[in-house]
Amino acid sequence: MELLPAPRVVVPSRGEVRLTEHSRLHAGPGAEAVGRWLTGALRQATGLPLPEHREAAGAAGDGIALRLDAALAGEEYRLVSGPHGVLIEGGTAAGVFRGAQTLRQLLGPDAFRRAPLRSDRAWTVPHVRIEDAPRFRWRGLMLDVARHFLPKDGVLRQLDLMAAHKLNVLHLHLTDDQGWRIEIRRHPRLTEVGSWRARTKIGHRASPLWDERPHGGYYTQDDIREIVAYAAERHIEVVPEIDVPGHSQAAIAAYPELGNTDVVDTASLGVWDTWGVNPNVLAPTDHTLRFYEGVFEEVLELFPSEFIHVGGDECPKDQWRRSPAAQARVRELGLAGEDGLQAWFIGHFGEWLAARGRRLIGWDEILEGGLAQGAAVSSWRGYRGGIAAARAGHDVVMCPEQQVYLDHRQDAGPGEPVPIGYVRTLEDVYRFEPVPPELTPEEARHVLGTQANVWTEVMEDQQRVDYQVFPRLAAFAEVAWSSLPAPEDRDFAGFEQRMTAHYRRLDALGVAYRPPTGPRPWQRRPGVLGRPLDGPPPLR
Repeated sequence: MELLPAPRVVVPSRGEVRLTEHSRLHAGPGAEAVGRWLTGALRQATGLPLPEHREAAGAAGDGIALRLDAALAGEEYRLVSGPHGVLIEGGTAAGVFRGAQTLRQLLGPDAFRRAPLRSDRAWTVPHVRIEDAPRFRWRGLMLDVARHFLPKDGVLRQLDLMAAHKLNVLHLHLTDDQGWRIEIRRHPRLTEVGSWRARTKIGHRASPLWDERPHGGYYTQDDIREIVAYAAERHIEVVPEIDVPGHSQAAIAAYPELGNTDVVDTASLGVWDTWGVNPNVLAPTDHTLRFYEGVFEEVLELFPSEFIHVGGDECPKDQWRRSPAAQARVRELGLAGEDGLQAWFIGHFGEWLAARGRRLIGWDEILEGGLAQGAAVSSWRGYRGGIAAARAGHDVVMCPEQQVYLDHRQDAGPGEPVPIGYVRTLEDVYRFEPVPPELTPEEARHVLGTQANVWTEVMEDQQRVDYQVFPRLAAFAEVAWSSLPAPEDRDFAGFEQRMTAHYRRLDALGVAYRPPTGPRPWQRRPGVLGRPLDGPPPLR
């Protein structure tokens, strides 16, 4: 059974359950929503009606039963296929849902299609007992929709792909220098002005090529509600990111008073059209704080997530050094220079969010200058930030760029489209270990989990995102879910064998992944400059 991610326990036996037009599905108390989802998914793929089975005892012969079992942990599940049908039990509805994804895999790749291929197809589930549970609480994908906007339907599709891989956190990067992607009703110019740029750099920022078409888009608040609800049906939490105090030129273009007006003509700034670290950062004023409190008030109404991401990375201090207003703020607050200003800025929103029952999370630069209790860290600059955070008692999500930045190239060959960053092959991702060995068991408990990051500077559409993300996200999903041995002892050959079946699932899902033999001709981007193979580590 070529299952992915690999379950903890698989005990096959002889025989199979055959689903027919007479098969029924019963969802017990607490599992009804999963039952509706599974019925819909299987009906469209198989054409079988799967009416509700009203007997609470479970499946009868060729049916499917879903129910909760309080003896299991939250996302833990047990799937038993035998003479009495298919029974999926989970500690919560989320556990039942994870088991339902395994059932789809057992039915074969065509169970992931949106319509049946033929009416006479036999749908069978082998007799098997599967016991499974995730290794990590946080199994995430960061999707950058600020650099290149992904329309709402594309986000919903990504949620389906995440669910198929048992991932459970979508970190949605909504704002940056190149675009503001969420409607804020009290500040309408954020989308009227900040969601569009006049043109776009093609390839690496050193490239001479430009796409002269305007680019942009944003999600209305109803779009966001739909995305969050769709994710919740798939037991995925959406964590929004609103960047402060750097990566903010789109906001400053919309509201110039947010910038350092005493040293920069902020009224002349537009939404940025190229890549890299932008010098235009937010001014450390009371007006800026009140403005972003208003932004976050609307964000909290839309996102029920425990964590709210505030960015906090790559904030150049040059404007603050030159700004008399910023320097006066440093003296007023008794801070240790400009670095203290950033810590003060992040600390303000950490306290503000905590007072509203939420937790701040940011990139590992937020550790500089101290971090409020309860705040968490996304460790992107290698393991170092995550180790420091865990040792200081802060929770950590491990997402080091050297291992799990999926915008980085997949091969060293010249055919890779827009080759950016480090070479990270499918095997490299499969051998990624989220918990640094330097941590003690007590410190390691602060590692909430791990996340793959997808920065979209060189991904202009859904097909390019597919190519960069898959198949590596499948390897990442197994690292995040399964209890694997040490990286050097992992069975990559066995994983590759299971990927043979998984490629057929991705085909059924319509994913434009990178084939193991290299890019297809239409997936290449000849003549578009990337970062040289021997260049320095990339900056976002």
